[in-house]
Amino acid sequence: MASNKSFITTLLLVVTMSSMSIEARHLLQTSTQPNLPNIPTLPNPTTLSPLPSIPTLPQGNLPPLPTIPSLPKLTMPPLPSFPTNIPTLPSLNIPPLPATTSLPNIPTIPTTFPTLPFFSPPPSTSSP
Repeated sequence: MASNKSFITTLLLVVTMSSMSIEARHLLQTSTQPNLPNIPTLPNPTTLSPLPSIPTLPQGNLPPLPTIPSLPKLTMPPLPSFPTNIPTLPSLNIPPLPATTSLPNIPTIPTTFPTLPFFSPPPSTSSP
């Protein structure tokens, strides 16, 4: 149902676009110019009155701003220097790991499907 709707929508879109291109081609092939309306003339701009000036506001009496005290300059002590001869760490005697024992055997996965008695054919009967 949804594919039907999309097909119909696509078909309508293609038909609309093709008819528009045919009409546009027809307009391009006409030799006479279409009658366009005349553009009316715009009135001449009149001089505008100047904008009013912004009145000056009264100045208030503000107290002076407090001054920020300056901080004393601190001298930093020199950074310590790294020692040039770094002592070596003593070597540790690590006992060897115990011998690895063999891993337990992993059972094998059977590759044949076991037969079930009711699926196997009945035993053959031989007649003397």
